[in-house]
Amino acid sequence: MTDPLIVPGTASDIESLRQPLIAGSIGVQQQVIPQLAQLGDGGLDVLMEFLYERRENPATWVDGKVYQVLYKSDSPKVKEFLHSFFPTGIVPLKSESSIDYSPLQQLLAAQDFQAADRVTLQNMCEISGPTAVQRKWLYFTEAENFPQTDLQTINNLWLVHSEGKFGFSVQREIWLGLGKNWENLWSKIGWKSGNNWTRYPNEFTWNLSAPRGHLPLSNQLRGVRVMASLLSHPAWSS
Repeated sequence: MTDPLIVPGTASDIESLRQPLIAGSIGVQQQVIPQLAQLGDGGLDVLMEFLYERRENPATWVDGKVYQVLYKSDSPKVKEFLHSFFPTGIVPLKSESSIDYSPLQQLLAAQDFQAADRVTLQNMCEISGPTAVQRKWLYFTEAENFPQTDLQTINNLWLVHSEGKFGFSVQREIWLGLGKNWENLWSKIGWKSGNNWTRYPNEFTWNLSAPRGHLPLSNQLRGVRVMASLLSHPAWSS
């Protein structure tokens, strides 16, 4: 079934999209969000109302998609709305290590996945200590001892701002589905093709056309043990 032709800006267009946004399936919501964004102030009002009504609930990737549309808007009204009700974004930036995840959230909201990946590793090294910051990668023992709250925050940021495609929990789900077979995982998420590892950075895909679980890289070149520690972390069972 094809979408109806929409003439931007009319009240009837906006009202015809309001209900599918609120009660439609995820697939329908995914189509409706950019359509509303194209309908000017009236469409943006509906998106702001949608996000405001859901502000007390844990953010989903649908909320993330709405937030991204609003985040990219030049409208002063939208900027004031986000500043008033979502000053640090829609994912609570909880940390046991006093890490400020605002820069990471901003990069993900802007869909700058390559920069977000670099900041993710930087944040994880900061948590692990000055030695990890200096070497710019983690030991598996550091990954094992990573604070649950911080791992969940980083994962939720990636998940919410990638239409549910990226995040450690997505990689874990795929890994478990493959019987914890690492070679199958590497090819499934696009980190390896045949016997050849994907080369950083140019051979990786830094947008939503990437395979599910493609990002974040999380020490992709440092072997299985760090990845195993992350995907087996107690954060996923709490």
